[in-house]
Amino acid sequence: MRSEKANVWPVVHAERARLVDDLERVPVDAWTTPSLCPGWDVHDVVAHLIDSATTSRLGFVRRMIAARFDFDKDNESGIRRCRRADPTDTLAALRAVIDLTSTPPAAPATRLVEAFVHGEDIRRPLRIRADHPPAAVARALAYQASTSVRMGGGRERVDGLRLVASDTDVTLGSGVAVSGRAIDLLLAVSGRPVSATAVDGPGASLLRAGQNI
Repeated sequence: MRSEKANVWPVVHAERARLVDDLERVPVDAWTTPSLCPGWDVHDVVAHLIDSATTSRLGFVRRMIAARFDFDKDNESGIRRCRRADPTDTLAALRAVIDLTSTPPAAPATRLVEAFVHGEDIRRPLRIRADHPPAAVARALAYQASTSVRMGGGRERVDGLRLVASDTDVTLGSGVAVSGRAIDLLLAVSGRPVSATAVDGPGASLLRAGQNI
């Protein structure tokens, strides 16, 4: 487990740093742009990333008790706590947590999922392109494909599908094939909308339809 974490954190820290760099070039009024995460704008997602980066295992347990184990309620509380009135201050707060290794009690791969998916939740509506390390994205994809939707994954969305990451040698599952870059497959499996050209193959329409689960 220790070596697994050691492989995860450098990637997460690099993703946070790249997101900060990207957001430094975004005008303040663009922070109200709706993100790919339903109900959250860009500013909300950044605040959520700060909240997650500063949440320890014990702190998470205490928060869940306070929220009566309502994940959505806890997330909203975290956003309110970490979102500053001025987006530049929120960005400064994100910059300050780049190198933290605090984490809720979850598998190390969830830190990759969060970094990649929430990073694209922000970037895509703002039309910012980013290149992510395919092998690390594929690892996040494997985790999401094996985790139930109820627990934040996308296993039900890929039932009966074979995912083929075109930028790696990773193939997951069995059934009707659907191919695409690992990052696009990860977003689709995580319930995010992807364009019709982002995924291909006989299972593409099934995967895109499953985003509503």
